[in-house]
Amino acid sequence: MQQLNFEELKDFLDEMVDKFNQPNFIENDPIQIPHRYSNAQDIEIAAFLTSTIAWGRRDMIIKSANRIMELMDDSPADFVMNSTVADLNGVEKFVHRTFNGGDLGYFIGALKRIYKDKGGMQKVFKDGLDVRNDIDMKNALIHFNEVFFAEVPSNFRTRKHIGNPQKGSAAKRLVMFLRWMVRKDHKQVDFGLWSDLPMSHLSCPLDVHTGNVGRMLGFIDRKQNDWKTVMELDQSFRKMDAEDPAKYDFALFGLGAMDGWKM
Repeated sequence: MQQLNFEELKDFLDEMVDKFNQPNFIENDPIQIPHRYSNAQDIEIAAFLTSTIAWGRRDMIIKSANRIMELMDDSPADFVMNSTVADLNGVEKFVHRTFNGGDLGYFIGALKRIYKDKGGMQKVFKDGLDVRNDIDMKNALIHFNEVFFAEVPSNFRTRKHIGNPQKGSAAKRLVMFLRWMVRKDHKQVDFGLWSDLPMSHLSCPLDVHTGNVGRMLGFIDRKQNDWKTVMELDQSFRKMDAEDPAKYDFALFGLGAMDGWKM
């Protein structure tokens, strides 16, 4: 592809967004798991747990996320709020790469505390966000991390499964979860359930593949995939669409999946 100017590049990426941000995207993506549910709390919890294990091959992520839903009797909200000790013992057999049954048990307990004592996940994220001064969700992510792990020491091994921008992490899985919950358009791939959080503050989930595409497009100079790189990518996408910058995640993903594509 020849070098494009800003307007040409924006037009190209908007075209890619339209191509990949379609209902058929759901069929082969982990977002299909929360799409099985109609109750908002079921969707939130299924989306959060699915995004938590979203690294590696997509088919294996979907398989493992389905297994979590099975262990939760296919009723994630009810299981979180009413599970007994015996029920939690039943999830100990779960393993997805380095995320195991002990991690899942802690996550279920932390979610129960957040829904019963903190007003739910959306409120926790909102409590950490200053919409007048913040330009992204960084402070919301940090606050969620603090609340989620409030009852455990800093060296608790399960902490590694939720990225913390305060420590430089790109927090890819949590950023993706927020895209699912907050972003809303007529294509209905993302859920748009959380109207209390602004779409304009969303970022694109950054991993090896989206980072490589971002560098090929000239959006990223940094070699690391960390929070500073997320901010670097944000600068370009907010210029392209200040109200919906995270939509370009579909373009980066789609371009990364296209065989033989290069600038």
